[in-house]
Amino acid sequence: MNPENALNVCVIPGDDAAPEAMAATLRVLKFLDVPITWDCLPTGTELLKLDAADREKFVTERIDKASTVLFGASDGTTPGASYLRWGKSTYANVRPIKWLPGFNSPLRRPEGIDYVIVRENLEDMYVGIMGPASKLLDANLVDPRSHVPKDAAEGRFAAKIITRSGTERVTRFACELATQRRNKITVSAKTNMLPATDKWFCEIAKEIVQEYPHLHYEEFIVDDLAHRLVMRPQDLDVLLLPNLYGDILSDQGAATIGGLGLAPSGCYGEDFAYFEPSHGTAPDISGLGVINPTATLMSAILMFRHVGLSSAADQLGKAIKRVYTIAEQLTQDQGGTSTTEEFADAVIGEL
Repeated sequence: MNPENALNVCVIPGDDAAPEAMAATLRVLKFLDVPITWDCLPTGTELLKLDAADREKFVTERIDKASTVLFGASDGTTPGASYLRWGKSTYANVRPIKWLPGFNSPLRRPEGIDYVIVRENLEDMYVGIMGPASKLLDANLVDPRSHVPKDAAEGRFAAKIITRSGTERVTRFACELATQRRNKITVSAKTNMLPATDKWFCEIAKEIVQEYPHLHYEEFIVDDLAHRLVMRPQDLDVLLLPNLYGDILSDQGAATIGGLGLAPSGCYGEDFAYFEPSHGTAPDISGLGVINPTATLMSAILMFRHVGLSSAADQLGKAIKRVYTIAEQLTQDQGGTSTTEEFADAVIGEL
């Protein structure tokens, strides 16, 4: 590896059990000898030595110097998650759902589950506009057809915002991804109850998909799609969803293949991307050395592909698949008894 030509990857371990998964992952990744300089930040506990403002500045400055970021998971102690999303405008959250032999799925027949959820990452209910409902009522923004509760003035509200530009952008991203896969795209939202936002989202998406005549388009109400994720997941390929539904249904999809410990993700913008497991910080198992690092390892595979290291991605993917096929060194969530580090040793052994 020539350090002068190396990519700079900022590694943010995060909080609770996430740094344990990241430490095991890094040990595997460094074994691959890829042209990457690893800029490893302190854990959330170590960052507490700095006050909140200094922590934020420290992390964001390191992010800005990086080619990309491998992020653990944060409970709010480790900053950077908000900056990586809104500060870097990473508008497309890609969450692959793929079953491999050895994954501890609760489904009787998980074979063939292989789809990707593309979640719009910047809009919808996550814009953070919320507060006392009295302000909404005083602004006279309530449609006469609305079903306003009797005690609405004492209630709270949260705003959902969908934009045409944001929807067009993420739809084109999903269409390009579908073109690389099986030429099928499924769009979903709560169209029957929320025509002003959700139905509009689907209408815009359908317009954009028509620019890709080779793609097969289908559309379902989101509760119907939730049913299909369990009953007919093999029928799905690329799913396009607004922010909130994409967040929820990707966790449901992960459950069907064996849990969040197997679910990677990548967040993509126009000129920046970062990668992180879909799971949270797992405080209940922090310090026990049993967290499954598979989701973090598979997020690194997405990262390798993004930066053009496809050979390393293939090599790592085959090693992980082999460990699960042999099924002798699996973590507790997958029915095994191995520790986090023992699982990493097994992957290194296959490499």
